[in-house]
Amino acid sequence: MAPLYSARSRAIEPFHVMALLARANELQADGHDVIHLEIGEPDFSTAAPIVAAGQAALANGQTRYTAARGLPQLREAISGFYAQRHGVSIDPQRILITPGGSGALLLATSLLVDPGKHWLLADPGYPCNRHFLRLVEGAAQLVPVGPEVRYQLTPELVARHWDQDSVGALVASPANPTGTLLSREQLAGLSQALHQRGGHLVVDEIYHGLTYGVDATSVLEVDNDAFVLNSFSKYFGMTGWRLGWLVAPEAAVPELEKLAQNLYISASTIAQHAALACFEPATLEILEQRRHEFQRRRDFLLPALRELGFGIAVEPEGAFYLYADISAFGGDAFAFCRHFLETEHVAFTPGLDFGRYQASQHVRFAYTQSLPRLQQAVERIARGLNSWRPHAV
Repeated sequence: MAPLYSARSRAIEPFHVMALLARANELQADGHDVIHLEIGEPDFSTAAPIVAAGQAALANGQTRYTAARGLPQLREAISGFYAQRHGVSIDPQRILITPGGSGALLLATSLLVDPGKHWLLADPGYPCNRHFLRLVEGAAQLVPVGPEVRYQLTPELVARHWDQDSVGALVASPANPTGTLLSREQLAGLSQALHQRGGHLVVDEIYHGLTYGVDATSVLEVDNDAFVLNSFSKYFGMTGWRLGWLVAPEAAVPELEKLAQNLYISASTIAQHAALACFEPATLEILEQRRHEFQRRRDFLLPALRELGFGIAVEPEGAFYLYADISAFGGDAFAFCRHFLETEHVAFTPGLDFGRYQASQHVRFAYTQSLPRLQQAVERIARGLNSWRPHAV
């Protein structure tokens, strides 16, 4: 007899790229040189001052639970960072330290979404957002967006898609998979549109810090009641440490603290002590050097892919992704990705992982490899296009 699992578990889709990643790992195990452009993880190791702070915490016996909201000194450091970077004063009491940005999303969805209710989400977008909503018995109302709106929700789209079951909207700036930003004016417009309808505005700012030629606006500069998800994974390079934070309105904090106590007790104590070093000048200097390196990579890969025929209508201003239209080449995105993995050993992600709107004609490249490796990848992709035949794989 087949095991009886929950409907919510069956409804949550896997990452389709995981099948490609498993195959890529098989090819590597067989001795092939695979260039990984599929995973959204910086290729840099955690900066040395952060590692040293974590080691010191271990040596000093800092291995017990913290309060559910996190170390007070870390919340104060994050508050100071907002003041420095965005000129906003955020009471540290409004900041909750979470197990990764995913922990922040879990708290936000648990607090704000009842069964049967939904948030508006841009399609394409980060897939886990809609899956977290399903987990709490809510739903994602996917709103198709294209380059004409820079792949972002707008007040007009909110008005068009809002219905009796809508309770909020989740936007990302910079966004995954497109790398686009929301300006101060756009965030203010979304805030007004949501508040007029009694809805919540939740903003994923996980890629803040990784912007090129422009500074990202925090929604907290225009809306003190917005919920903000952030993480130490991307700009701060602490992916495996699993540490993030949530900024919430003051009135929501007691309920969020109660949820945190029950859902995960507290975030990793060692990771929290390590993260204190993130805000030191020496660490920030390292992180800024890495940001400039990501910009160099973007500035190489973007024109190189366009020259090969990939359609990238909007220049990304942040994160480390290029979302490319492959319709000029014909065929399905998953087969396209499989072809380049098998023939040229270059791995990138099919659009199916990011939603439904025109997903079969898009792929995502993560420029999380060194510039020489990206140059090598472009050479291989150019060669692979000569052998690509739609539906051949």
